[in-house]
Amino acid sequence: MAEQITAEMVKLLRERTGAGMMECKKALVEAKGDMAVAEDLIAKSGNKKADKSASRTAAQGRIAIANSHTNAVMIEINCETDFVARDDSFIQFCQAVADLALAKDCQDVESLLALPFEGATSVEEARKAIIVRIGENIQIRRLTSYKAQAKQRIGSYIHNARIGTLVLIEGGNEEIAKELAMHIAAMKPQFIAPNEIPEAIVAKEKEIFMERAKQSGKPDNILEKIVQGQLQKFAAEICLLGQPFFKDPDQTIEAVLKPLNATVISMLRYEVGEGIEVIKKSFEEEVMEQARGSKQ
Repeated sequence: MAEQITAEMVKLLRERTGAGMMECKKALVEAKGDMAVAEDLIAKSGNKKADKSASRTAAQGRIAIANSHTNAVMIEINCETDFVARDDSFIQFCQAVADLALAKDCQDVESLLALPFEGATSVEEARKAIIVRIGENIQIRRLTSYKAQAKQRIGSYIHNARIGTLVLIEGGNEEIAKELAMHIAAMKPQFIAPNEIPEAIVAKEKEIFMERAKQSGKPDNILEKIVQGQLQKFAAEICLLGQPFFKDPDQTIEAVLKPLNATVISMLRYEVGEGIEVIKKSFEEEVMEQARGSKQ
């Protein structure tokens, strides 16, 4: 009976499951005080809430990085609102998951979700527990790991937990690795060098430049030179090596790296929510959705 449920029992169930106080009390009442049955009810409720919330767009969240210098992991974990993205428990969850991914050398989200995590049977179960407690769709969206071989080093940088970068270089030093990571965050290079740009992109840009150049009425041989110059400028803008160094715009990244005998092997930039289609809803629609959800 409800009167048999003590505050100590509710507190213990909350510590075991991470669910809210009222949900723990409700489960204990339904289980007639049986702690094991109450835990099972919470777990089933969590699965239902997680399944229900999975259809809602989660485009906010955080980037987290764990870096041991020879290995690094970067993850994006999404939620629905910026408010939750700033929640201390969500912040701790994100970093703990990144640290676990680094420690266990995870290469993908699927293997990460299956790992035991801080008292929960798995990261996936911990994710569902957070959904129960917070009430928002929480998704571990992506994960990338870097490994540095001999003479290589990893630079990493996070800006306001919304932008994260990793860069793997050979040669150079720790300082330039860090500065490159910061540069990538700020300048958004799409490729390291022009030879990485897909031919389809080059062809499309050339077509656009040529159409514009033809309007000048100049001879074809001149037009070709104009277009080639524009293509070179375009490549410099979207490729890391051709960009002006953010700390010294008078030098390109390539010029900065040369005296350090440094070569960029790979780079990665995450931005929270990039590529996620967000469906805008009116205030009235959001209120109605919340009202319907509270009745379920």
